Amino acid sequence: MTLEPGALTLINTTDMWLEISEAEKTKIWEQSQGFSSTNRRWNAYINRLSLNTVLPWLREEYAKDATVFPALKALPSIWEVVNGTGISLGTTRIALIPSEALDLSELRVPQEWVDIPNWSADYYLAVQVNLEEGYIRIWGCTTHAQLKTIGSYDASDRAYCLNGEDLISNLNILWMAREICPEEVTHLETAPLPELSAAQAENLLQRLGNPRLILPRLAVPFQTWGALLEHGGWRQRLYEQRQGAQQQWSIRQWVQSGVSDFAQKFGWGSVELQPTLAGARGSEPESATPTLVRKLTIAQQPYELRLQPKGSIEDSIWRFELRNGNRGELIPSGFKLKLLTEDLQPFEGNQAQATKPVNRLYVEVALGDAGEGLVWQVEPTPEDYECEILYF
Repeated sequence: MTLEPGALTLINTTDMWLEISEAEKTKIWEQSQGFSSTNRRWNAYINRLSLNTVLPWLREEYAKDATVFPALKALPSIWEVVNGTGISLGTTRIALIPSEALDLSELRVPQEWVDIPNWSADYYLAVQVNLEEGYIRIWGCTTHAQLKTIGSYDASDRAYCLNGEDLISNLNILWMAREICPEEVTHLETAPLPELSAAQAENLLQRLGNPRLILPRLAVPFQTWGALLEHGGWRQRLYEQRQGAQQQWSIRQWVQSGVSDFAQKFGWGSVELQPTLAGARGSEPESATPTLVRKLTIAQQPYELRLQPKGSIEDSIWRFELRNGNRGELIPSGFKLKLLTEDLQPFEGNQAQATKPVNRLYVEVALGDAGEGLVWQVEPTPEDYECEILYF
């Protein structure tokens, strides 16, 4: 609901004011408990309040298909270490930067939302959260280009800063400019971050995963930190380690003891397939071992990613298989199933592509060392996809 500005005796009527109900505050606080400290819980609370209030308004007023980026399920791993939330409006990206500060003289945007290529936005909304009076106020907006050209960089907390007087206060101007001047440069080129090896990432995770380290984002050089955060699988592991959780993505443990709670939140489950239900004529019999299943949505259609060992677990031969979620329907031509190493490198025989409609698309891989990690990808990209590392 949009508040009546006069009811709050406001001065600036060009800002957008959105109401927060007491019931919403209570519900979101209950949803914001899975973090490593009181400070991190509060950060998640403020960000979730902003998202749950602003996103419905954006969908109603400007873009009904607005979605969270990088992915909705990625938000806890982001809010554990940094402030801010990304929203995609088609090809346009917006970053919400919430704050409880009463002083609106400056917008401070964490460097992650500006200089990580997969995170950087076109527009940045300054969001004031007033819990006492029960409203969220969008008091200004700027672009990536403005932050990089007229903003200042504060190295002490790695933030880009812009004076309040340099922000666009009337959001209608922003939307009009997008329609009238679509060629306007809102985003400057973002330099790629270095590639980290699996060994480098493991060392960083052991160090930064200690919850006693209050500000892990300031503990290592930004280029290193940004590269770790950009990799969704490593960022998720960092979040889990800071909660004190043990290995949550061990495929052997899933097969033997059930899928972990963390992985279930990402859509993983298991099913028991009977060997007698062999499937299509000419196909191989199904294994009696529980089959791990990941539900996917691609182009608004259901699909399943299945994973199971070939033979015994000790043989370390695993089959990744993509199927259409609608019984009897095929995988369209052009679909691709791909496996990468933990540090996102390809290897021989790592992918399969459908050159015509097929019943299933699969890749079999023989693994060597215990604990080896693999990342799966599907093209076209599934909705709300986030990089996952599966450890064998």
